[in-house]
Amino acid sequence: MLSDVAIRTAKPRDKPYKLSDGGGLYVTVQPGGGKLWRLKYRFCGKEKLLSFGPYPTIPLARAREKREEVKKLLIAGTDPATQKKLDRLAAERAAASTFGAVVAEHLDNLQANGTAEATMVKNRWMLQTLAAPLAKRPIGEILPIEVLDVLKRIEKSGRRETARKLRGAIGAVFRYAIVTLRAANDPTVPLRGALLRPKVEHRAAITDEREFGILMHTVDEYDGWPTIRAALQLLALTMTRPGDVRGMRRSEINFEKAVWRIPAERTKMRRPHDVPLSRQALEIIRDIWPLSDEGELVLPSVRSDKKPLSENALNCALRRMGYEKHQMTSHGFRATASTILNEPSRGLNPDVIEAALGHQDKNAIRRAYNRATYWPERVKLMETWADILDEIKKSTVTNRRAA
Repeated sequence: MLSDVAIRTAKPRDKPYKLSDGGGLYVTVQPGGGKLWRLKYRFCGKEKLLSFGPYPTIPLARAREKREEVKKLLIAGTDPATQKKLDRLAAERAAASTFGAVVAEHLDNLQANGTAEATMVKNRWMLQTLAAPLAKRPIGEILPIEVLDVLKRIEKSGRRETARKLRGAIGAVFRYAIVTLRAANDPTVPLRGALLRPKVEHRAAITDEREFGILMHTVDEYDGWPTIRAALQLLALTMTRPGDVRGMRRSEINFEKAVWRIPAERTKMRRPHDVPLSRQALEIIRDIWPLSDEGELVLPSVRSDKKPLSENALNCALRRMGYEKHQMTSHGFRATASTILNEPSRGLNPDVIEAALGHQDKNAIRRAYNRATYWPERVKLMETWADILDEIKKSTVTNRRAA
């Protein structure tokens, strides 16, 4: 039998030679000085050879343990070489079945299905950054308590809504793992109700007509960057989301039909949204049009015509006008329009207002019906809304002069 001293002190020769430990186990000493473990055995009458790895990475004691493991397999009628191959394949499959590996596949699927880039960025951030503690875990072994621990860390930092969204994102990964036979269940299901409810923070908006008239008059008089003033005016006139207005492209505007078509990939609901453009909105777009002659964006940023205005730029403009974040934000224009237009005294159809705001009816048939039926009413509504804005601005100026 060999000893560690005998193996360690064995000198290389011109040709490889063996140091036997018995039972078919031996070390091959290479001419370059390397020492490799081998095991010779017979299975079904055929002589076969196994490699255990290099010495001293595999010490003598561990090599002997491996030899005993091989003997047990032979007694059980299993070919050790075949078992080694199966073990390697299982290890490779396990490596491809970690949470991180399945996340990568899930994200690739989302990308291939045409998911908007903004949504992809959020999913990557949640699944690859926030859920990083799960990345190396075999997905089929992850327990609900592990997922809860990740979510609670985020929750304790005050980001309750983020924790809730992350639970949904992780659940989507597990559903993909289930259908690809790498997980038996979704550990996020038992976590429903385990997280604290998000603190609802309504976006600040001015809903008093007189106060809103003052704001719109202030916006008209704003002497900052022209695209910022135009963006704020269009937010009010079109009742669309800040991201839609900031990303407005020249190719989306049809002056002849007075329509702005926002493509599906740029809308929150992931479906095209046509916006009737009032006379006032068209005038603003025509005035600002020359500033984007060198690019595609109608409202380019201050620094580059290739980049849109940032939402922060719009909110900062409101702050410079004297409106604090608890009073008005760029998102607040939609709430203002909805509140004023839904006043019972105006007698406007709430369904038409909802369609104009781009809200999606949960009933698919009703949604398709409303989209087709309410177009003439929406065109009229946008003209009415633009006229209302003119009226409340005019009233504001008149009252100020009278005062």
